[in-house]
Amino acid sequence: MVDFATRVHNHNYRLDPIIRSLLDTDFYKFLMHQFIWMLYRDVPVKFQLINRTTNVRLADDIPEHILRAQLDYAKGLRFRENEVVWLSGNKFYGRRDIFRPEYMAYLREFALPDYHLEVVDGQYRLSFEGSWADVTMWEIYALAICSELRSRAAMASLDKFELDVLYAQAKAKMWGKIQNLRDWPDIRLAEFGTRRRHGFLWQEWVVEALADELGPAFVGTSNAYLAFKHGYEAIGTNSHELPMVSACLAKTDQELKASQYKVLENWQKVYDGELLIMLPDTFGATQFLRDAPDWVADWTGMRFDSKEPFAAGEEMIAWYQSRGRDPRVKRGMFSDALDVDLIGKLHTAFHGRLRESFGWGTLATNDFRGCHPRGADTLDPISLVCKVVAANGRSAVKLSDNPAKASGSPEEIKRYLRVFGQDGFNQRALVA
Repeated sequence: MVDFATRVHNHNYRLDPIIRSLLDTDFYKFLMHQFIWMLYRDVPVKFQLINRTTNVRLADDIPEHILRAQLDYAKGLRFRENEVVWLSGNKFYGRRDIFRPEYMAYLREFALPDYHLEVVDGQYRLSFEGSWADVTMWEIYALAICSELRSRAAMASLDKFELDVLYAQAKAKMWGKIQNLRDWPDIRLAEFGTRRRHGFLWQEWVVEALADELGPAFVGTSNAYLAFKHGYEAIGTNSHELPMVSACLAKTDQELKASQYKVLENWQKVYDGELLIMLPDTFGATQFLRDAPDWVADWTGMRFDSKEPFAAGEEMIAWYQSRGRDPRVKRGMFSDALDVDLIGKLHTAFHGRLRESFGWGTLATNDFRGCHPRGADTLDPISLVCKVVAANGRSAVKLSDNPAKASGSPEEIKRYLRVFGQDGFNQRALVA
């Protein structure tokens, strides 16, 4: 067991890098990366770090030279041979051939490209520009680095006894959550908390605790490195990034509207009809489902990321029924701002009506609310994202079912709203 207090108290950043391996990212990044490398590798894109919790001034908390040191360390990493062998030879979702030999050869030579960093009004403007296949992998590494550096900064003034108290309270809090989850033995839950974790070691402790204490209710982790290291199932499919960039390639409004389905068509070709979990809310789930070609209803299911979750589940059930499919055999994955009480309520509401599952993120791997020994809120999670903001010379847009999550230039957002509408949108507060 890790002695967190001693480890933090004696921290040597040069010897304890945040990103230890290029596998230390969400598994879906590899599935998307292969897809991008095969079909869209040379599309020019720009990703940017965005702190949606604007009252937290990251540049005031994290020294720039320390952030640069961690980014530079990640940039110097390469995939190890045993990591590539694991990706190429392990069974994922029942298949050993998900990753093609040509892509594995590309990964063996892969290196993260350069970054651009500046400070603007107390916030870091961290961006990555280049070909899509080169740049996309920075997303999770950048988020994990900034999130953990913020944690380290918040703990820098605590003595060892205070650190002991902090982690004791956080462990007790997680234990209480695990005890509550045991009330629903039929739950299927995966850990999705890499991007906004308190730290790598804490995430590893949380995942091991879930695996040890929940038994079959714990189905795996989105973190490829932890799956590799401990033999867990690696969980994930795709994200909003794909339809956002695909939309930037459209030449007309008609092509723009169709782009959200074109990217799914390409995905199912690349993965031979497997890994068919859709993410319908990039430009609004209601319009996506209403106008979808009938073949979309043959996909395995969908993940909900921004709509009020009970409304999203009901909308999914009604849509499959309207298309003549049985929703009870379709996967519905809830993944937005989940914590134990909400997971239990959603399980109760939808168990037996769809194949519900849960991707538990920030409030699994970074819930130190109320644990600070001095009563400070500096360890509370914030809403930090790293999004594609431009592609193919256009502003990249995400409308989302929750307008608080929308991104893109005002002009392009206006155009997208004209093309897609805003049926089903509902503003909700961002938890993290």
